[in-house]
Amino acid sequence: MCEAFKNNYQLCEEIGRGKFGTISRCFHPISGSFFACKTIDKRPLTDPTDRECLENEPKIMTLLSPHPNIVKILDVFENDDSLSMVMELCEPFTLYDKIVQRTFSDGEAASLMKQLLEALSHCHKLGVVHRDVKPENLLFDGRNNLKVADFGSAVWLPEGRCIGGVVGTPYYIAPEVLMGREYNEKVDVWSAGVILYIMLAGVPPFYGESAAEIFEAVLRGNLRFPTRIFRTVSPEAKDLLRKMICRDVSKRFSADQALRHPWIQNGGESAEE
Repeated sequence: MCEAFKNNYQLCEEIGRGKFGTISRCFHPISGSFFACKTIDKRPLTDPTDRECLENEPKIMTLLSPHPNIVKILDVFENDDSLSMVMELCEPFTLYDKIVQRTFSDGEAASLMKQLLEALSHCHKLGVVHRDVKPENLLFDGRNNLKVADFGSAVWLPEGRCIGGVVGTPYYIAPEVLMGREYNEKVDVWSAGVILYIMLAGVPPFYGESAAEIFEAVLRGNLRFPTRIFRTVSPEAKDLLRKMICRDVSKRFSADQALRHPWIQNGGESAEE
């Protein structure tokens, strides 16, 4: 831990873990406020790609701040051995914690998806691809606003360019990533579509008993809406899902296009309502 951090903050209990580091609560005596501190031990990170992500994360978060649906970064402390990022403190539960308890109505899901798409649209306009959009990385502030967190896998993508590298989490990873192709920011839209499907259905669209089986299901991309599960879900919601979870990247919606979809615009209400 950097001495400069210790001079400004008091480290409290651990509250979570990210891809590269631990997240703890910390206290700022001058303001009397609590924040979250992500601390990364740089010494085990020998892979150049991991080192690059480590260096990029605070820069990317600073570029993206402030945005109402992205976790705000406040301070960065670094020495030869560690990196500490002080961020706003969110609630101790994630969207994943909510999803495992129940399914969501069209209105609830549309409200949350709009916030996620607003954040992704902001990222993409600034050339940032998150690459690991999943419920565990979606937090909430004290007013229950959704906040995108953990930019440890994020990269800058120059306009009109593509990137490579298999990054992501099995259920949410886009097929073009698994196929080893170059890809663009629409991988985040695929992941967001999978999250929307799970919010409405309570199950993922592509399932397997192992990571390999999940990957096979994602590559097949056979999107189905079982009547038993989707009987209360509107046709408009299904239409948006088809356009977000679309294997053909050229036809897949961008975050901006998804935001303009009638289901999002109408807060999850169907045309009949």
